[in-house]
Amino acid sequence: MILVTTEGINGKELEMLGLVKGSTIQTVNAVRDIGAGLKTLVGGELTKYNEMMNNARALATKRMVEEADAMGADAIVGVRYSSASVMQGAAEVMAYGTAVKFI
Repeated sequence: MILVTTEGINGKELEMLGLVKGSTIQTVNAVRDIGAGLKTLVGGELTKYNEMMNNARALATKRMVEEADAMGADAIVGVRYSSASVMQGAAEVMAYGTAVKFI
């Protein structure tokens, strides 16, 4: 499956199949959340949150691709990601784009 952020793919004519999306809500372990809170006092990278967000993006992308596969898509164009805080220590990540078939 080809994933691009552009509206088209060079050298390909595309048939638009429709919107596809994938999402997940992830949280970190409560003990790690307390540790992250302490980290804000001294500064620095919150590596557990980075891991959580990387895992969430990967899962959201996987779910989006599965939806496109079910439609018979060859690619997804206009891929975008969004995230939102659901509660302290938890975030929703959504991946979305347009499923297309090569003509």
